[in-house]
Amino acid sequence: MKYILYLFLVTLLFASCGNGAENKNGESESETGPNALKNISRRDLSITKANSYSDLFLDSAALDDFIARHHLTDTLANRMISFYNARNYQYAWFTSEGFTEEAQGFWNLFDHYLTYSGDTTLANKSLEKQMNRLLADSFTVSADNKGLRQTELQLTHSLLKYASKNFEKGYVKRKELERLVPFKKADPLQLADSLLSKKHKNNKYFEDINTNYKSLKMQLQKYVELNKRGTLPTIPAEAKALKKGKSSLHVPLIKQYLQMTGDLAGNDTSNVFNDTLAEGITHIQERFGMKGTGTLNKDLITEMNVPLRNRIEQILINMGRMRWMPSQPNGTLLIINIPEFILHLFENGKKEFDMNVVVGKDGHSTTQFTGTLNQVVFAPYWNIPPRIVTNEILPEIEKNKNYLEENEMEDQGDKDGDGIPDIRQLPGDKNALGKVKFLFPNSFDIYLHDTPAKSLFNQSKRAFSHGCIRLADAQKMAGYLLRNDPDWDATKIADAMNAKEQKVVKLKDKAEVFITYYTAWVDDAGRLNFREDVYGHDKKVKSMLFQ
Repeated sequence: MKYILYLFLVTLLFASCGNGAENKNGESESETGPNALKNISRRDLSITKANSYSDLFLDSAALDDFIARHHLTDTLANRMISFYNARNYQYAWFTSEGFTEEAQGFWNLFDHYLTYSGDTTLANKSLEKQMNRLLADSFTVSADNKGLRQTELQLTHSLLKYASKNFEKGYVKRKELERLVPFKKADPLQLADSLLSKKHKNNKYFEDINTNYKSLKMQLQKYVELNKRGTLPTIPAEAKALKKGKSSLHVPLIKQYLQMTGDLAGNDTSNVFNDTLAEGITHIQERFGMKGTGTLNKDLITEMNVPLRNRIEQILINMGRMRWMPSQPNGTLLIINIPEFILHLFENGKKEFDMNVVVGKDGHSTTQFTGTLNQVVFAPYWNIPPRIVTNEILPEIEKNKNYLEENEMEDQGDKDGDGIPDIRQLPGDKNALGKVKFLFPNSFDIYLHDTPAKSLFNQSKRAFSHGCIRLADAQKMAGYLLRNDPDWDATKIADAMNAKEQKVVKLKDKAEVFITYYTAWVDDAGRLNFREDVYGHDKKVKSMLFQ
């Protein structure tokens, strides 16, 4: 994807500390003095529970108490007051249902920075412990929960300190920073116009240092202009029966649609289903993540008939996600985009290869986070999670007393004393993890692994796992990660994968893993891609963000 190709450019956003002097905590002192109050946004009393992004609100006294107890500098205190004034003291990081999407995005960015920058001045061990615990569970929030209220304020505190130390001066202005987390429901068309028409006196814009964001913003401009001209033609369901070489009154309509979206060059208006139209259909199928057959089908027609307003909303939602993208300019980088079902591997900013993956199915969603891949495990045991043992394995044993033996599993007893037997699957051809797994320690118990179920990689939509990520070519991945280790050539890797004993190898050259969720992006070829909202994340954000 194009946004990955230019990922290293995002680092520029985090590389400069601006022009103000900094204290030992990385807090800018440039806003102290008699003009400090000019840098505080007025409290927006138009925000109410009826139109707010979050349904939770703070008492301003809670912020005053936080500022006093943590002895914040005047600059940072003013910025926190300004941040919450702009939101009318609405929570930024929580709703009553748990974390906002922005909390997860910012924490991934912040945690990544602390891990790879070597900077310890912004570390907050208690917040890190709390976030790791909360992100691994589902929970609800009430406004009177003092612990989560403190977590809310600590996250904002961390954001402002991070921004002061890392955002290059002029590219993310104070008021823009306050709006990185949405604060009020808006009409998507008005929001899009605002983003597209906003001008900066210094001619510095966020998209100048985030190419993937810029590419998507350009597509937003295109779709807004299409919407102003009217709408895209509606493709009738019966058009799926059209065959190449045949004529139909539906054909000019399809050509018009594809010409408007840029999938078909020229201005052909004939009613013949010709080779050029087939190429245009193939082009749009690929943009929607479908197999390029050059013929219409029900799924393609459904996607083509999504209203322009909905597409504008989808682009806006994903532009918001791209604001929180972490970056790593050097070394090995693996990016898994869940709705795309693809892993992209980069080395020092250059793409090496793409690989099909299988991600978690509905109810077993793959979590979005960043991690460091540091181990390869050949011929792995599969220590079956208690939930799978209870819901799947034990019912099978009830039906077939030989189930464990037939599936090369063994019962190790109840080691934890929780009443659930500890069952593991032995290395071998039947092992659900295949012949190798790749570990990047995390609190979600998610990792990359091989699989014996290869046929699933031929499907366009690949959400079938219990949450971990299956690789289409795990041997290729092992070979790449160990390419600089003289102890591991292709023959030794193949032997280790087919062994009967598990072997753990610690990587000398670690790799960074980003698990992301983009349903709209611009790819390497400059094409706007759309994907299905497989986990309903877009749907949830849409209900919070738009009128």
